[in-house]
Amino acid sequence: MAKSVLLVEDEPFIIEALSFLLTREGLNVSAFMDGDGCVEHIQKTNPDLIVLDMMLPNKSGMQILEELRAIEGFADLPVLMLTAKGQKKDRTAAEEAGVSLFMTKPFSNKEIIRNIHTLLSA
Repeated sequence: MAKSVLLVEDEPFIIEALSFLLTREGLNVSAFMDGDGCVEHIQKTNPDLIVLDMMLPNKSGMQILEELRAIEGFADLPVLMLTAKGQKKDRTAAEEAGVSLFMTKPFSNKEIIRNIHTLLSA
């Protein structure tokens, strides 16, 4: 059975590009575009990996990550955080909140695919 990846991203072009790339890799891809209701959606759909944007409408990726890590059964869910804010303080805050991997935008297709496969096989 194919692994499932949830893209939590509010930028349609990024969703479209990542969906294309990851589907071509044999992964099941779905998307959620708003921070509000995201944690509940994750609990219902139980993806194998989340690609999480740091800046989302209504609730930040950091808040979502912190909430997820506090829920039993989701503390070890692989989360790849993407952000246009690549400052050291953002990376440090994400690592302290329990992110699995942190990447800045723009990113290379090859790098994100490699990182997603690494997280899914861990």
